[in-house]
Amino acid sequence: MTDLTRKALGASIFYGWLTFLWWLIFGYAVPVWLTDPVLLHQWQQTSGYLWVALTVLVLFSYRGCLLRWLGTDELLRRQHEDYDRLRIAAAVFDSTREGVLVTNEKGQIIHVNRAFVDITGYQPEEVLGFNPSKFKSGRHDTAFYTRMYQAISQDGHWAGEIWNRRKSGEVYPQWQSIRGLTGRSGQVKHFVAVFSDLSAIKRSEQERLQLAHFDALTGLPNRLLFTERTTEAVAAAQAVKRGCAVLLIDLDHFKNINDSLGHSLGDLVLRSVAERLSGLFASKLTLARMGGDEFALLLKDCPQMIQAAGLAQQVLDAFNAPFLIEGQQLFLTTSIGISLFPNDALSAEQLLRNADAALFKAKRRGRECYALYTEELTLHAQQRVELASELRRAIEQQELRVYYQPVHDLTTRRISGVEALVRWEHPERGMVSPGEFIPVAEQSGLIADIDDWVLRAACTQMRQWQADGVPVSFVAVNISSRQFSSGDLDLQVAKVLQQTGLAPAYLELEVTESAVMSDPEQAIEQLHRLRELGLSLAIDDFGTGYSSLLRLKRMPVQKLKIDQGFVAGLPADDDDIAIVQAIIALARSMSMQVLAEGIESAEQAAFLYDSGCQLGQGYWFARPMPAAQIDWYKAPDFGLTPV
Repeated sequence: MTDLTRKALGASIFYGWLTFLWWLIFGYAVPVWLTDPVLLHQWQQTSGYLWVALTVLVLFSYRGCLLRWLGTDELLRRQHEDYDRLRIAAAVFDSTREGVLVTNEKGQIIHVNRAFVDITGYQPEEVLGFNPSKFKSGRHDTAFYTRMYQAISQDGHWAGEIWNRRKSGEVYPQWQSIRGLTGRSGQVKHFVAVFSDLSAIKRSEQERLQLAHFDALTGLPNRLLFTERTTEAVAAAQAVKRGCAVLLIDLDHFKNINDSLGHSLGDLVLRSVAERLSGLFASKLTLARMGGDEFALLLKDCPQMIQAAGLAQQVLDAFNAPFLIEGQQLFLTTSIGISLFPNDALSAEQLLRNADAALFKAKRRGRECYALYTEELTLHAQQRVELASELRRAIEQQELRVYYQPVHDLTTRRISGVEALVRWEHPERGMVSPGEFIPVAEQSGLIADIDDWVLRAACTQMRQWQADGVPVSFVAVNISSRQFSSGDLDLQVAKVLQQTGLAPAYLELEVTESAVMSDPEQAIEQLHRLRELGLSLAIDDFGTGYSSLLRLKRMPVQKLKIDQGFVAGLPADDDDIAIVQAIIALARSMSMQVLAEGIESAEQAAFLYDSGCQLGQGYWFARPMPAAQIDWYKAPDFGLTPV
């Protein structure tokens, strides 16, 4: 029996006894006391009304006691308080600026407040019954949500920054707090998420960072940010043992513009300079305004000084065109100082300081030029840049030539194939040595164009030899490490073969051992794709690149070329003999052909033949020559009877 039942039973007994006493007194005792008939008659007439009135009075008198006895007044008071609290909570729920979302134990949304609508753009009817995953931005991985659910399950709550998506599709940051609410059974019945929009705070932080790290006039990184990035670049260069460079760019006589045309127009000039410089360079380079009329350029990956000098020349050339400022044409020049890591400096501060010293040297020379921190490097870099410019013109003017060096079969001593070699016929300097322009082409990026041109010319010539009935089995073409690592060499080769009509079996590509070993796994994959085209592959300069025999076994290579450095000491040098014989034995065990390059005497040719080398190439057989000068039937004699 509950407390309320017991109180109700007591109240019934109480009212029963009260009614009995009331009837006994006014219905029985009073009439007995009244002996006068007239008074008795009047009592009987008025007793009904009096009974009712007094009953109401007594009941009203005892009502408060009864209610207190039953505890009903306390219950009513608590109900009123609970109602007031619910009204206050509802008012807070709807008026708070934080978004509130309530779900049931299944994760289905059952209630949202007005701020939720304002922040997310969703109306209540668009989200009720859905899971909050509807608002996912895609910025967080599964592990993030797993950690969140684990925290709610173990601790009962989670709080943190999360990115969600508005109805408009905009992704925005929130600070969100999620709490689980349990019922009487102790099981979670509801989840309440309270969140605030951090977009304004993030924008404010971004604006603060923008002001701290970027130049307000040009929008470029300022000196502080440039110094930080230079420090990071030096640390990264030290880790991978590469180089980096800083170029300081100063406008010549800019003070005259401010003095004669005013600072407002000077600001427009600086903006125009910033725009022109930004358009010159890729995003991986950092261009900054250091203050006043001084700009800076950070080149993170700069293994050679010629790259930095080439960028400086690009800047100088860009200033040849006038700047159009408010209808006026202004001609500007600039001076540039270059400092290299690790050649000139070992820290970011020293790198910047030395670049400033190099800039001073450039201005002292008469301005409108660049200077490296080291005087000798400046002269050498200028020569290299000039040569690169001439080489670019040579490609356009078709000054390049393909010479062919015969490859002889040491058994028959007949020409088996040829190797295509590029030559530069300069209109004034005559034939330029490949040792002079090939390194410049590799450093300036022109080598890819040269490789493509040589490949196309060699395939075309081989096709012509086939049409003329020339007895040649293959044409070998060298591939630079830059082109080999491009990743799409197989597509380029397939395109050239299709355009020239040469069957792949007549083409051999030579790749240096060092190019293969720079990234062995990628190289093996690239070699397999080339082999699938049907052409032959050779490893050039074998023995100089520290090949792994395990990787060599995985390479689809048909030929090893012994580097001429090992051939030069034959047949007298014991070390060269041991190396050459080891390479020949290795190739034979792997069913590969061996070609020795750099043969310059009959003794060398005879020793290689006796050692089992199949092919030979070198000045003793023939120098590189134009296609028309090759004598296909000449058989050199090195003391053996040809088969």
